[in-house]
Amino acid sequence: MLANLPATAREFANFGWDDIKPYFDELIARPLTDDNAAAWLADWTRLHNLIDETFQRMQVATTLDTTDTAAEEKLIAYMENVYPHTQTAEQALKEKFLSAEIEVPGMELPLKYMQAEASIFREANIPLKTEEQKLGLEYNKTIGAQSVHFNGQDYTLSQLKPFLQGSDRPVREQVWRLSMQRYLQDRDAINALWSKFMGLRKQIARNADLPSYRDYVWKAYLRFDYTPDDCKRFHSAIEQVVVPAAARIFEKRRQKLGVPSLRPWDVDGEAPNTEPLHPFEQTEKLEALSEQMFYRLDPALGQYMSRMRNENLLDLTNRKGKAPGGYCTYFPVDKTPFIFMNAVGIHDDVQTLLHEAGHCFHAFESSALPYWQQTQVGLEFAEVASMSMELLAAPYLNQENGGFYTHADAARARVEHLEGMLVFWPYMAVVDAFQQWVYENHDAATNPANCDAKWLELWGRFKVGEDWSGLETEAMTGWHRKLHIHLAPLYYIEYGVAQLGAAQVWANSLKDQAGALAAYRRALALGGTVGLRELFQAAGAKLAFDADTLGKSVALIEKTITELESQYA
Repeated sequence: MLANLPATAREFANFGWDDIKPYFDELIARPLTDDNAAAWLADWTRLHNLIDETFQRMQVATTLDTTDTAAEEKLIAYMENVYPHTQTAEQALKEKFLSAEIEVPGMELPLKYMQAEASIFREANIPLKTEEQKLGLEYNKTIGAQSVHFNGQDYTLSQLKPFLQGSDRPVREQVWRLSMQRYLQDRDAINALWSKFMGLRKQIARNADLPSYRDYVWKAYLRFDYTPDDCKRFHSAIEQVVVPAAARIFEKRRQKLGVPSLRPWDVDGEAPNTEPLHPFEQTEKLEALSEQMFYRLDPALGQYMSRMRNENLLDLTNRKGKAPGGYCTYFPVDKTPFIFMNAVGIHDDVQTLLHEAGHCFHAFESSALPYWQQTQVGLEFAEVASMSMELLAAPYLNQENGGFYTHADAARARVEHLEGMLVFWPYMAVVDAFQQWVYENHDAATNPANCDAKWLELWGRFKVGEDWSGLETEAMTGWHRKLHIHLAPLYYIEYGVAQLGAAQVWANSLKDQAGALAAYRRALALGGTVGLRELFQAAGAKLAFDADTLGKSVALIEKTITELESQYA
C-alpha cells in the first residue's frame, strides 16, 4: 500500500484526509515483528515526512507574505481538516510500536521520547493547538504590518535598524521613538491575543492531566536533562557573572559616545565620525560571501551552502508584509533545509545567516538517519549547532579569507559579536525568568498589566547599565516584542544554555580548530540518537548552568575582545 505514496510533498499537498487515512490504516493493521520492524518504521517515516513537509511548506508560505490570504486559508484548512486526523493516527502508531516492545538499533532514546509524547497526547487538545496556530498567524500579521514614515518614505521597523547604528544621536532617538510609538499602537491587539493564548494553554495542560502548562511543555520539548530549577540557577549565575561584564560593556560604550547615560537609542550607536559596519547592499552579496567563508572553513559546509543557493532555499531580504525574525526549517522528504531572514544590510544580518546556516548544516549532517524519530534533537543542542557556527566562522570575516571586511572592520565585527554574547545572556535571563513566572502564576499572568509589571522588574534586575528613565511604558511592554514568548512558549532558555556550549566549542577551536570542527560535525550527525548531555560531550562541551563554567567563558570572551580592539583602536 505504501508503495503508492507520492514521491514529493508537492504531489502530496492536495491530499485530503480521506486520501491519507488508508496509509495509516495499513500501518496500524500490519503485524509488527522483530523481522519487519525496520521496514515498518521506514514506511512510517515516509508517511510522516510527507505530512510534515507539507505542513512546513504551508507555514513557510504564510511567513513569506503575511498578507497572502490564499496561503493563510490553505494552512488553516490543512490545520482544521487534515492535521488533527494525522495527529490522532500518529498516536495510534506510537501506541502500537510501544506495546510491541521491539528493540530496533538506534531507537533507544527515540523510544523514550515516544513514550513521553504518547503520555501527554489528548485528542481534545488537537483543536486547541489548531486555534493556537491561528493566534500565531494573527500575531505575525500584526507585527508584519508595522511600518513608519521617516525621511519621506515608509520603512518596516526592521529597515530602521541601520539608523539605530549610526553616529547621529538625534536621528537615533527619533527613529527609536518612532518605532516604539508604532509598537505601542498594537498594544491592545497583542494584549488581547495574549489572553487568548493563555486560556488555550491552561486548558491544554488540564486536558493532559498536568498541574501546569510548564509541566506540559517540559515533556513536549523532551527535556529530560534539566529542570526549571536548573534554569533559575542559570539566571542566578548570569546575574553574578555576566551582568557585571555587560555593565562594563555599556559603560565603555557610554564613554565612547560621550553621553551622560546610555539611553536605549545609544546601545547600538556609533561614536561621532564613526560609520557603522555595512557589509552588503544586496542580499546576493550576503549569500555569495557567506558561501565563500564556509568553503574556507570546511569545503563540505561550503557545498551545503552552494546547494542552498542553487536550489532557492534562501529568502533573506526584509520587505513589508514579511513575518518578523529568522528561522531555518527542514523539508524531510527533499532532505533540504530552508532559511528565512529579514536582512537590511547590517552586520547582525551576517551573524543571523551564520547562525541559521548552523541549523542548516545540522539538518544536512543528520539527514542520513533512517527514521524520523531519530531526527528529534533537543532544542538546546540544535542551538549549539547554530551558535557554534557563528564563532567558528568568525575568523573568515576578513576579505582576505573570503569575507566581508577589511582586517580592522573584521576585528570590529568580531568584537560586536562577542560583546553581543555578553549582552545577550542577561536579556535571555529576562525572557526565561519572565516565562517561568508566567507559567508558575498562570491566572495572574493572563492579565497583561501583571506581565508589564513583572517584565519591568526583571529588566531592572538583569539589564544594568541602560538608562530607561522616563520610558517605563516602552520598557514594560518589551515582552510584546519577543515573538518566542507568544509563539514558542518557554522556548528561550535553549539559546542561553546553547551559547555556553558554543563558547566551549569555540574555546576548543582556539587550541585545535580542525579537531573542534570535526567534533562539532560528528555531534551534528548523531541527530537525536543520544541524549543532550552526550551531544554536548560529543561536541567537546558540557551541559552546564553554574557560575564557574559560565565565568570561564566570560573571561575568555572579555580577553578576546581586548585583543581584537587593539587591531583597530
